[in-house]
Amino acid sequence: MEEIKLNETPVRTSRNFNINNIKLDKSIIPQHIGKFENVKILGQTSKINVEKTQNNCDLTYGLGEILTNQIKEKANQNLLITIDSKINKELQIEFTLDSKNPNLLDNINIIANENSRGTVIIKYTSKENLQGFHNGIIKVLAKEYSEINILIINLTNQKCNNFVSIENTIENGANIKYTFVDFGGKNSITNYYSNLIGEKSVNKVNTIYLGKQNQVFDLNYIGELRGEKSDIDIQVQGALKDNSKKHFKGTIDFKKGCKKSTGNEIEECMLLSETAKSLALPMLLCSEEDIEGNHSSSAGKIGEKELFYIMSRGFELKEAMKLMVRAKFNKVLATIKNEEIRNEIIAEMNNRLD
Repeated sequence: MEEIKLNETPVRTSRNFNINNIKLDKSIIPQHIGKFENVKILGQTSKINVEKTQNNCDLTYGLGEILTNQIKEKANQNLLITIDSKINKELQIEFTLDSKNPNLLDNINIIANENSRGTVIIKYTSKENLQGFHNGIIKVLAKEYSEINILIINLTNQKCNNFVSIENTIENGANIKYTFVDFGGKNSITNYYSNLIGEKSVNKVNTIYLGKQNQVFDLNYIGELRGEKSDIDIQVQGALKDNSKKHFKGTIDFKKGCKKSTGNEIEECMLLSETAKSLALPMLLCSEEDIEGNHSSSAGKIGEKELFYIMSRGFELKEAMKLMVRAKFNKVLATIKNEEIRNEIIAEMNNRLD
């Protein structure tokens, strides 16, 4: 079995942590890709426009050379999204993997022009029992004083493999807010990088993940702050049941020139079984003075007292666990303004907790 190393941390740590990268069987990467035509685009207007065009997919970090080159050579969905609206308009893109479209390589560029406002929802789903494959690159440029909300939803089944590389460039006064809902995939591997180059640039990240059976999640979040008074905030909430595993790697790097900047990262994992495993590596790096950085990580079982209290009110164990996970995720779910999308996520969460 030939292995490949993916999702390297920007700074090496002790091998004993077993978190510097993730090793997977190379055979999970298909050689034949073919076309992908099962995509829906809703909400397109002259002010939030979508073009099918080849985009630059060079990355500062990314998941690794093999997956990046695969998209360079074989991408079957190339989308350029340009946001010019001064009021917040919403664009939805849904990719559905099925028997005729089992392999998706998407290369998406999003450009938010100066003072623009917009919301982009990208959803990945799959037909039941399909052994699908998704490898995607999303690059975002937030120009001066733009505000963009991006919601990325992974609801693929547990036989699919999901790989995503994200890179953001944030200019003066621009604000990017991400919400990740990561429930799907046999392996779901994410590399997230933000380059806060502008003064008073802002990046907010909220993630919820939910693992069951033998799912593996590997999350590598990197924020580099260069502009004065820039701010990054990373909040990750997760739950793992059965034999699922999660690796979280969070690096906030205060570069020279980012005086008076702030960076926060919090990762919390709820363990719903004795065999679920959680590893976390939060890091702060600093080359500048007069900054503020905070990080924390925790993992633990559901409190027996809380469970007992809920069950004493007539709920069975599964329903009590659902309520506790839902309570943990509610803060993020409440930020999703699209009611139909929010209800779909809640229904999927309940189904995966059964």
